[in-house]
Amino acid sequence: MIEYRQTRLANGLTVIANRDGASRMAAVNILYKVGARNEDPRRTGFAHLFEHLMFRGTREVPDFDTPVQMACGENNAFTNNDYTDFYITLPVANIETALWLESDRMTGLDLSAEACEVEKRVVIEEFRQRYLNQPYGDMNMLLRALAYERHPYRWATIGLAPDHIEAATLDEVRDFYRRFYHPSNAILSVSADIDPDEVFALAEKWFASIADSGCAATPIPPEPEQRAARRRVVERDVPATAITVAYHMGDRLSRDFHAGDMTSDLLAGGDSARLYEHLVKGEKLFSGVNAYITGDVDCGLFVFTGQLLPSTTEERAEVALRREAEELMRGAISDYEMEKVKNKFEANTLFGELNVMNKAMNLGYYAMLGDTALVNREVEIYRSLTADDVADFSRRTFRAENSSTIIYRAKR
Repeated sequence: MIEYRQTRLANGLTVIANRDGASRMAAVNILYKVGARNEDPRRTGFAHLFEHLMFRGTREVPDFDTPVQMACGENNAFTNNDYTDFYITLPVANIETALWLESDRMTGLDLSAEACEVEKRVVIEEFRQRYLNQPYGDMNMLLRALAYERHPYRWATIGLAPDHIEAATLDEVRDFYRRFYHPSNAILSVSADIDPDEVFALAEKWFASIADSGCAATPIPPEPEQRAARRRVVERDVPATAITVAYHMGDRLSRDFHAGDMTSDLLAGGDSARLYEHLVKGEKLFSGVNAYITGDVDCGLFVFTGQLLPSTTEERAEVALRREAEELMRGAISDYEMEKVKNKFEANTLFGELNVMNKAMNLGYYAMLGDTALVNREVEIYRSLTADDVADFSRRTFRAENSSTIIYRAKR
């Protein structure tokens, strides 16, 4: 159980405070409700670019990392399709250093032509190294483009092509900053041995003077229901052929999310789970196999994926994956399997609550979902799921017409 209090400043900034009397460290997390989903299809990759730009420094603080290190702190960030998250951990006594830095870069970011060009080159090189020149690097990009037709989940966080970042103008970059990096689009969450009222007072001190731009996010177009199976075959210079099959599923706040998450753990929650036991150890069809959910805010994907052994045909591999899905659809699930997965989720949740950074980050995330209290209800939701719930989810989800299949074939 994470105890917290929540308020909102006059400029729209959401502030959440958790008092942790067991730690001498403070975690300051600021989440911006901007991800790849908010980009123009002609200018993708901007959310990820801004994750880089936010560390370039500001007019007041030209080097962001140095003050953090001088305060004995560490900081980092990540971007996904739904949001961008920045976090700092440091001794409690130095917490104002983190608040000062975050408030400063919310408004004073150095968006000079030189700074932008440097980070554009870094992002373009990352795109090439991690996605274009890496074995299997573009597989997730191909899958998204196949599974989604309208929703911006059809491109990965890195973007659709390096050209989008390369062609970005300074005016476009500054407009993105103005539209998404402002108080009412941000959530500040703090976990530390500090009274919540003091956290709120510090938030007022450092953030209340920041005027809100008033920009609202453009509505996201819903993805139409998929009514026919999709399939794509590509050849790449990779060591082994891989197969990926994705199915559309419910959004993050739906019961489908929890049922899907439990289903993925039944299939691939370690070496004792079904896929490894049956298809790697047993039938020896795959060298590695996995099942996971993308966990997106809007309707996401349930994904099966595996790398074939040289003796395995593509047809046999697909049949084997389908058979595992059909076993769940028939409800062939033991009480032992269900309890093992539930215990694992509860243990992971409890261990996660021991860390101030995890707590601050989770509070920001659930507030972004619009239901902060869900952070304390999810164990109960998982505990309430039954084998019938998993079977029902499987029947509704693992339908052929709901599938998108990528055959990522090794060149002969």
